[in-house]
Amino acid sequence: EHVNTIAYEAATGRVPVKGAGYRGRFGGDGWDGMWTDMSEIVRPTRDGIHGREFISTAVDVGAKPSFLRFGPDGALVGPAPRTFSLPLPFLFDAPATAVASPKLHAILAHTAAAVDSLAMLPMTAVLEQNGGDHLVPLVKPDESALLGKLAFAPRMVAMDGWDPALFATIGAQLPDTLICLRLPFGATAAFGGATAGDDLLRLAGLGVSVFHLTADYHGRGADGRFVFDLIRDAHQTFVDAGLRDTVTLLGSGGIIAAEHAPKAIIAGLDAVVLDTPLLVALQARFAGNFVNRHSRNCALPDEVTVAWGAQRLQNLMAAWRDQLLEILGAMGIREVRRLRGEMGRAMFQKDLEREAFAGIAGYLG
Repeated sequence: EHVNTIAYEAATGRVPVKGAGYRGRFGGDGWDGMWTDMSEIVRPTRDGIHGREFISTAVDVGAKPSFLRFGPDGALVGPAPRTFSLPLPFLFDAPATAVASPKLHAILAHTAAAVDSLAMLPMTAVLEQNGGDHLVPLVKPDESALLGKLAFAPRMVAMDGWDPALFATIGAQLPDTLICLRLPFGATAAFGGATAGDDLLRLAGLGVSVFHLTADYHGRGADGRFVFDLIRDAHQTFVDAGLRDTVTLLGSGGIIAAEHAPKAIIAGLDAVVLDTPLLVALQARFAGNFVNRHSRNCALPDEVTVAWGAQRLQNLMAAWRDQLLEILGAMGIREVRRLRGEMGRAMFQKDLEREAFAGIAGYLG
């Protein structure tokens, strides 16, 4: 069902509405166990998808201090905001090892440039492109020497795992570039903290302001928990510390339908990083258990061209944007930034069933 939906969106750029009402199940595991509150009784509906009202889908990426400090002469003396905006909360992740190729890298780069988004690509792949601020080099700790070969200053560089020396090198060579740290969700005590939350706070204290937290392609963390709970934990860690607005949280893994993106933002992400939906839109062939970007059981058809692939992904982004506008409009929200962490707009099947049926014979909970 998901494959057919993505194929339709990528082919037409339209919202897949059949006009006969939804006939499937209204609950299930993972994202299907979460519903969004779109009651018109308590708030007016916004009509953004038809252009009669403006609803912003723009998001900010970067570091925003909690407050500004000025000297006696009125000049800023404290840290200044370092952000840039993207018109859509959708970024493109580095492709899986098996399917990665110069052709696919070019498709992702062309699409990111067309929709003013960002494509995270391996450092070697970025060097093969013509440059542009739509590219985010994904740098491994042993690739710091390649930074000097960049012919442009990217808006953001992603570190593939924490390395203090690489962090210092990027900061020295690219002082105006944001540094994003790519980590798996729940990397408990990997950086000296007692918990995964302590690790995130410690890294933020060291100067990391953009985190790309990853689950596997099935939306599961190393401990088996679903990505929704992992996002909530990371988001709440910074909320409790009073630092949520000072960092940007990006997330990937398990986001395979248009509705999953706003649900992930409600859980606490600022923007989502897409992986498998892009491959599905390009008619990739999957074999066996496709788990993460190091999987080796996926391939693109030989007939795929850069122009055809880029158009398919642009269509997909158009369809997902329209569906995001539908959800924001139904909630009465005028901008997607306000959706972040808005758990009051979320309902959970298990909780609602417990409230309705607890105490009734036969209810198993």
